[in-house]
Amino acid sequence: MKDRFKYILLTIIIIILGLLSRKYTNIFPLYIGDILWATMVYFIFRALFINNTHKNIFLYTLVFSYTIELSQLYKSPWINNIRSIRLFGLILGYGFLWSDLVYYTIGAVIGFLIDYFIVKKRS
Repeated sequence: MKDRFKYILLTIIIIILGLLSRKYTNIFPLYIGDILWATMVYFIFRALFINNTHKNIFLYTLVFSYTIELSQLYKSPWINNIRSIRLFGLILGYGFLWSDLVYYTIGAVIGFLIDYFIVKKRS
């Protein structure tokens, strides 16, 4: 339970940083939101699947993040209506970019490294 709490706390911190990065675009680079998004996904999966390996969580994060990005190629009215709701727009995104796949990979790597070298080492 203690480990799960750490991952939930890390998720909340990353959400706050992500929201700040959207508000203070003059301070944060534009791509930081995508990196933070994938890092957040890593820690959400880590909290949900606490007994899974670091490698599996990393792979789940990549598959989920890439799937969300690829779904942005689908432009049906019903999904665009869902995306028009701010929360779902933040989750699902709006437009496909190849570069986002790179940023998601970086975010997943950062989550993995934080988890493997910092969180788990202190446990």
